[in-house]
Amino acid sequence: MARRVVITGAGIISAIGVGKEATVRSILERRSGIGRLRHLVTAHSDLPCGEAALSDAGLKALLGIPPEEVVARTALLGIVAVKEAIAQAGLPEDEATALVGGTTVGGMDITENHFGGMTSGDAFNALIPLHTCGSSTDRIAGCFKGFTSVTTTSTACSSAANSIALGANLVRSGRFDSVVAGGSECLTRYHLNGFNSLMILDHEPCRPFDAGRAGLNLGEGAGFLVLEEEGHALNRGARIMGVLDGWGNACDAYHQTASSPDGEGAFLAMGKALAMAGLGPGDVDYVNAHGTGTVNNDSSESAALRRLFGEAIPPVSSTKSFTGHTTSASGGIEAVICLLAMENGFIPANLGWEKPDGDCIVPEHEGKEGVSLSHVLCNSFAFGGNDSSLLLSKYEGHE
Repeated sequence: MARRVVITGAGIISAIGVGKEATVRSILERRSGIGRLRHLVTAHSDLPCGEAALSDAGLKALLGIPPEEVVARTALLGIVAVKEAIAQAGLPEDEATALVGGTTVGGMDITENHFGGMTSGDAFNALIPLHTCGSSTDRIAGCFKGFTSVTTTSTACSSAANSIALGANLVRSGRFDSVVAGGSECLTRYHLNGFNSLMILDHEPCRPFDAGRAGLNLGEGAGFLVLEEEGHALNRGARIMGVLDGWGNACDAYHQTASSPDGEGAFLAMGKALAMAGLGPGDVDYVNAHGTGTVNNDSSESAALRRLFGEAIPPVSSTKSFTGHTTSASGGIEAVICLLAMENGFIPANLGWEKPDGDCIVPEHEGKEGVSLSHVLCNSFAFGGNDSSLLLSKYEGHE
């Protein structure tokens, strides 16, 4: 019998707040964090983004890191989220565990800020290693005791979701009794310019699934979960937030950046997550959509949802209308939001939606409170068709 993977801790930081309480308040108050850039210096400051409120200096002060130490913003955001997740889980400091972090930007901000002085010598040797994705995850791990294994996944916008799936497999297989998994990503000029060159950034707040949608807004942040084997969590008296019942990944390889018109990868990923959980489409109470706000993604994801659910599509919304598209961190941030929705009995609004599009589902644009959610799908889809879906469930007791 497969080991059951439960969730005992969650941590989050994004444009709508630091920590779970602030995140819930922003969602229930329908307060988006998308706006003008305050920290990233760029020629494209007119592009709205979901930027975390704290500067690098503010994050270092919060974490007790010396202000002169060079630390990637991706790592700083990740440390905040991991710290909250571990604190909630109450993991013993000396317990051997693993950290699986997802990112694509990594330390790109360091490279941008120091490039002029990195051409040779000591500065080059000291700073170039900080550019890599793995370096950011290593820096996060270095702030905590107990991480005997550190791994980084980088699959673009499905990175954090795939990190969580990998972490769950490590627990399910018996390799570890507990794993911390999720993702972290900061905004950078290279990041922003790259998406802008694809002409998929909206100059207004994004409108996922709306007929007038014109693209996405980039965001930043981090979201991490503490995954544990159920018996291990119960034996140490941990409070269980939820269950990671299933996960699925599929690659349709349709195009370098575009999703397939019929949503094949998304359809397969959601179906695999449900099959692993032993559930059917009718058991799903809410879908946190990838919902970027681009013409292509929203129509493709809608096609996949219609294929899977038929006429009985459950409530669907995209919380990227709150946080912006946090790219590699999105699966972690949105998984935490899904847990908070189950715990607090709400469905997040799909902000900005006004007009239906025949190619798209009609999202839950008003949001709901006082609802009971037992099973939630969380979608994360990436360039190249690397699509992943997580199935989160309410914990109903020991099986």
